[in-house]
Amino acid sequence: MGLMAGKRGIIFGVANDMSIAWGIAQQLHAAGATLAFTYLNESLEKRVRPLAESLQSPLILQCDVASDEQIARTFAEVQKAWGTIDFVVHSVAFANREDLKQPFTQTSREGFMLAMDISAYSLVAVTRYALPLMNEGGSILTMSYLGAVRAIPGYNVMGVAKAALEASVRYLAAELGEKKIRVNAVSAGPIRTLAASAVGDFKSKIKLMDDFAPLRRTVTQEEVGKSALYFLSDLASGVTGEIHYVDGGFNITVSA
Repeated sequence: MGLMAGKRGIIFGVANDMSIAWGIAQQLHAAGATLAFTYLNESLEKRVRPLAESLQSPLILQCDVASDEQIARTFAEVQKAWGTIDFVVHSVAFANREDLKQPFTQTSREGFMLAMDISAYSLVAVTRYALPLMNEGGSILTMSYLGAVRAIPGYNVMGVAKAALEASVRYLAAELGEKKIRVNAVSAGPIRTLAASAVGDFKSKIKLMDDFAPLRRTVTQEEVGKSALYFLSDLASGVTGEIHYVDGGFNITVSA
């Protein structure tokens, strides 16, 4: 019997086989979990559906986290199929490419609001609609990055959104603890994903990991997935409100 045998949950944020969310999904599946997946639109469905089907997912649902109606509909479908769930993985973030390329002072009001909505508020919205389905001992996990606590060149408005995301984790954890539901975040190092391609000078961030991280490298999707598995399993039954770094130790050394 696997660590997650008999557990069911939904994963938001798989875009392709390079996604951090996909690394998490693989670890959860290997541990025995039954998974539901969401996709943003028809274009991404073509990438997500084959991946989800390869893990025998019974639920593959369209959901734009900018829409409360779509989030509500997604969880209604999950409830109809399963009744309850044990975990949620929130691996969703977005900012306009121009707001990541230009100086932070030039961030547009609309771009700022968009980044905050998709990257931070969506965790609150997803949690709200997940709560009626969550079993006692359930776990919610989101993805952050060091740019939430240090100014990382090129990360700009996304760093501000991730800071709001991490604050949301703490407030949600404080509120949901009495319901026996845990909320945590994994702060991964720079990983080559579809989303990372929008971050300015991304290659230099990889080089910094090679030069200064104690492990002298960045981490992999598989390694992030293993940490996520811990937080989503009963091994972390006493852990909530934590921002857990999986970045080769870079956060404890120099920053640039």
